[in-house]
Amino acid sequence: MFSREQLDAACRLVREQMPPTPQYRWPLLEQRLGATTWVKHENHTPVGAFKLRGGLVYFDALVRREPALRRVVSATRGNHGQSVAFAAARHGLQATIVVPHGNSVEKNAAMRALGAELVEHGEDFQAAREHAQALAAAQGAHMVPSFHEDLVRGVATCWLEFFEAVQPDVVYVPIGLGSGICACAAARAHAGARSRLVGVVSAHAPAYLHSFEAGRPVAAPVTTVLADGMACRVPEDAALALIRREVDEIVAVTDDEVAAAMRALFADTHNVAEGAGAAALAAALQQRTQRVARGDRSIGLALTGGNVDSEVFARVLAAG
Repeated sequence: MFSREQLDAACRLVREQMPPTPQYRWPLLEQRLGATTWVKHENHTPVGAFKLRGGLVYFDALVRREPALRRVVSATRGNHGQSVAFAAARHGLQATIVVPHGNSVEKNAAMRALGAELVEHGEDFQAAREHAQALAAAQGAHMVPSFHEDLVRGVATCWLEFFEAVQPDVVYVPIGLGSGICACAAARAHAGARSRLVGVVSAHAPAYLHSFEAGRPVAAPVTTVLADGMACRVPEDAALALIRREVDEIVAVTDDEVAAAMRALFADTHNVAEGAGAAALAAALQQRTQRVARGDRSIGLALTGGNVDSEVFARVLAAG
């Protein structure tokens, strides 16, 4: 975890580039869930997702450690790549981002617009990451990981904002490679909040759920077509250790449940959510009966990103 000084430093770095994102209550959404509900709008950052916070903090530390560095490489399904491209450009670094074939068209375009060179390789994130590692080694570039303590420290600024404003009975957080939920756990500890923490995975990418239950990393196939930000095949050891220590429960949501949550967020709040961005709401809807039985009266949700391709979002809305 982190000291207060480390988190304060991360907050200062992030504030240089963006203001705090809001947490709002939406009456229609509260009717749907049957509870007081706070939505943390990380879809309102300069790249439309929470990942930017981690990139800003990671690159600040990186250039201090390696002042002669000129090139970085990373792998992504989109939001991490936008964070890398944004932060790399801020420090005058060249960035190469590897994405799997069939990746989001609009996320790819956004990364290019931020100045990154894009390389398509492999059929999933894991294959793209392995290729990125090989490229970094061949080019003598720095490989930016998708999970690292500086990334977590940056993302924790989101949850510090949240817990300093509200401390609901339960908070739902989507899990991709783990930086978001680990950051939430760190911020919860520093705020002294007693909120239950529920991680959310895709039922079509259940590696962290199986690993949480088994007590060790367990790889699992990825078949989700909607929640690309949660398409993890191989868990991170460090993330899993923290998740097993700090997270109360992990639940899995299907693509159909995610699509329903995307429609609900648009209908009730008129915010656009990508698949992973709507996963927290999908889990809260799935657990409505359990929450009532537990006596949970207030909910926190992270709308972690709104970067969904127009064609995909139109299809999701039409299916409703």
